Amino acid sequence: MSTVSAALTDSATMLRRQVRHMLRYPSLILMFAGIPVIFLLLFVYVFGAMLGAGLGGPVGGRADYANYVAPGILLMTVASAAQGTTISVVTDMTTGIVARFRTMAIARVSVLTGHVLGSLVQAMASVAIVLVAALLVGFEPTAGFGDWIAAAGLLVMISFALTWLCVALGMVSDNPATASNLPLPLMILPMMGSGFVPTDSMPAGLRWFAEYQPFTPFIDTVRGLLMGTPIGNSAMYAAGWCVLIALAGYLWAKKLYNREPKA
Repeated sequence: MSTVSAALTDSATMLRRQVRHMLRYPSLILMFAGIPVIFLLLFVYVFGAMLGAGLGGPVGGRADYANYVAPGILLMTVASAAQGTTISVVTDMTTGIVARFRTMAIARVSVLTGHVLGSLVQAMASVAIVLVAALLVGFEPTAGFGDWIAAAGLLVMISFALTWLCVALGMVSDNPATASNLPLPLMILPMMGSGFVPTDSMPAGLRWFAEYQPFTPFIDTVRGLLMGTPIGNSAMYAAGWCVLIALAGYLWAKKLYNREPKA
């Protein structure tokens, strides 16, 4: 068996391991989707009427705001699922299972790849739950079939990139408590971008940060695909951020994994 074939086979085995964990603990998916759903309900039903009136949409009020905020909530869901990967990785690192894997004749890359692919499955399941919740509270996308496929593909790309970053964060953590805190900025960044309010409503300094951080082009592109709003250069920037974050996370995680374990 070639090196590539062995790596693919071992990665598939590690993916099955992660999927079995998800099936054994389905509450994890509900937890990752739960926080975004709470934010969705809070902002739509508590703040939606007032914030929606400021958007100047055709309907005004809560209906317009549900359409505006739903893409940001979807990105928050992706970040929430990626955060779970950090905890999963540090658990494997600290319980000795990774040390066991190091002694086995398996491709080294497969251990991390299994975590990443498993997280993608978990993230998309969580996104599906949140999307159903968004539709129930008034989200009315105008996307055609092709736009839905493009939006789903972009969410997978973003999840892939963030997951590799969170794998690295899990490997630099000493325990699950630390691992659960390190990725928290990923949950906050959608709020400090265009996820909840337009960036032009922010003070100058915060507006500059919001417009140049990665989640704003992520959200603007997903919103444009689902709601038909202008995308501009957001898709190009979103793809660029995905490549940069994924590459940096992968190289960092690979370096950490290949280092010699402490005696």
